[in-house]
Amino acid sequence: MNLFQKAKEMSAIYRDNPKVEAIILAGSVSKNLQDEHSDIELHILWSTSPTDDDRQHPIEEVKGSILSYEPYEEEEWSEAYISQDGVKFEISSFLSATVERFIFDVVDKFDTDYDKQCIVAAVKDGVSLFEEGKINELKNKVANYPLDLAERMVSENLWLGNRWNNREALLKRQDWLMLYDVICDVQKKLFGVLFGLNRMYVHHPVFKWMQFNIERMTIKPESLDDRITRILTGEPQDSVAELETLVNEVIVLVEKYIPELDISEQKKHIEFAK
Repeated sequence: MNLFQKAKEMSAIYRDNPKVEAIILAGSVSKNLQDEHSDIELHILWSTSPTDDDRQHPIEEVKGSILSYEPYEEEEWSEAYISQDGVKFEISSFLSATVERFIFDVVDKFDTDYDKQCIVAAVKDGVSLFEEGKINELKNKVANYPLDLAERMVSENLWLGNRWNNREALLKRQDWLMLYDVICDVQKKLFGVLFGLNRMYVHHPVFKWMQFNIERMTIKPESLDDRITRILTGEPQDSVAELETLVNEVIVLVEKYIPELDISEQKKHIEFAK
């Protein structure tokens, strides 16, 4: 099934509403990463708040079955449904003014909030399905990733957390659930650092599309994808040792590419283990 074509057909229904100012195709389909498990993610930008009728009419047009239907929260309306022909849609609706404010917060105020960055990333890398001129204006605003944002992403994420200091104790106690929670958390923080170093907006709050994003990075440890996989699938002792090595290599990259950034306190904290 051609999901891109299905996205265009669905956007044609939404664009009939005069309150819709622009439509962006996001998610795996916009990146040409779709597979048999993929759905279609549409970001709908509205001039004024959509009513229930505004949100439900497109679903009714495709005789869809609603999977979730969320009220306005955290400045977003969201719903998921499956059309009569079996395509799953994930719809995120925002006021255009909200998207523009998120862009200002991230690009001009260097806000590292991942939810805001995900919207900015969708604007930057998403595909215009309606009102290309409006979307291109937004794309121009996010085209240049600011150095100040990169420094803040690096600085904040290099605080790996106190639980990382307990890794040796967790290993010795065989406290596996907590250990792997720590390992995953540190990996996500390292990705936060690398996204900053590579001037890439975060696309997903828990770093979905890992292989795709690693391929896009020009600044990264060697064989990063393979090593991340081994850390998650290998023997615990080896995984912790490999992650320690990876942390140190990322620090070297930070000092090489943003030498003016003071990370001495983060390094001191990382070196402590018990």
